[in-house]
Amino acid sequence: MQQHVLCFVLIFSHAWCIGQTKPTYYKDIQPLLAKNCISCHKPGGIGPFSLQTYNEVAAKGNFIGHVTKTRYMPPWKADPDLQIFRNQTTLAQAEIDLIQKWLAAGMPKGKKSKSKSFSTSEQNIKPDLTLPMVTSYQLTDQAKEDFRFFVIPTNLTANTYIAAIEFVPGNRRQVHHSRVMVDSTQKIRGIDGMSELDPRVKEFQVIPLADEFLYGWVPGNTKIFFPPGTAKKIPQGADLILNIHYSPTSSIQKDQSVVNLYYAKTPVNREVKTLTLKESDIRNQPFFIEAERKPTFYMDYPVRNDLSLISIMPHMHFIGKSFLAYAITPAGEKIQLIKIDNWDFNWQTTYQFKQLIKIPAGSRIRVEAKYDNTSENPMNPNTPPKDIGYGWNSTDEMCNLVIYYLDYEPGDELIDY
Repeated sequence: MQQHVLCFVLIFSHAWCIGQTKPTYYKDIQPLLAKNCISCHKPGGIGPFSLQTYNEVAAKGNFIGHVTKTRYMPPWKADPDLQIFRNQTTLAQAEIDLIQKWLAAGMPKGKKSKSKSFSTSEQNIKPDLTLPMVTSYQLTDQAKEDFRFFVIPTNLTANTYIAAIEFVPGNRRQVHHSRVMVDSTQKIRGIDGMSELDPRVKEFQVIPLADEFLYGWVPGNTKIFFPPGTAKKIPQGADLILNIHYSPTSSIQKDQSVVNLYYAKTPVNREVKTLTLKESDIRNQPFFIEAERKPTFYMDYPVRNDLSLISIMPHMHFIGKSFLAYAITPAGEKIQLIKIDNWDFNWQTTYQFKQLIKIPAGSRIRVEAKYDNTSENPMNPNTPPKDIGYGWNSTDEMCNLVIYYLDYEPGDELIDY
């Protein structure tokens, strides 16, 4: 009898000890941060501080506990119950509780595992080619929004396949957004430094581009890597054309932004393409939002060939309220793409699907974009509200959906990378 009692006590004690095991930084917290936070919170990243080391994390421990408990961080706007994304940064309740438990235990460091390394994530891979703007640009100090074109020669000696593109703003406070295009003719170099308002710009815009949308940067957007064997192609000797929107400032500010290119490391047999749904695809025209109104605009794009979707990036400005995109197949099946219930102009992302999504020929990609141009909207840039139409200024509005895709091949849905 005593032996049975002793065995029970030992088993119970062991279970109790396991339940009371304190989480440590290296075993429990570092993996969570590496997956959800480090892509932004690193030196030179878009986060205001780095979280790459124990000391950096411990110094912000209570802050991390608060912003994760309230789900303010990590920022993730898309509904995770509608669609799963490869670059998703969301914490399960059990993970949030784990952080709280670690804090309550005094943030123990634990032992660093020799077998684990979190430095090889895609966000920590170094670029193969870094291309800064040729010269620094001094912004106007007249408190006006500024739209400029810049040309960066790549000097590539051969056609080059790119697995990922990254735009790094040189002045994070002033760079509002940027679009990167590719010119293979070298005939657009004269546009360098020109304002969008310069009438001479039209002379260059008639020259066809090799890629009208290589990459787009907005606050919150980080690089994604295309599936192995696929890439964007930049022709030999091509130039990158930057279209940068600067926010108003009344002080002297400069910018010298950078484009980083990451070369494909495996043979490339398929080229990544870009599809952009624009305001012209809206069914219920005109795209015009009257003051004190909450309209919904509907896009409807016909798909002519089988597509494999890699990623999706919605885009609206301040009075955007929600964004829903889906596809309806010829058989009537509804393919959910993305749902953002609370639009945040200050945090926009390229959402990369967990697996490629096939959209059959004959389908229609549909968008439902809601706007709130009322005095009830705290994000409204106008007090009192004013009528708002299409435009690139942040106080104007836009309605876009940018999609990276491949021409479909059988088995695409099974690709796991």
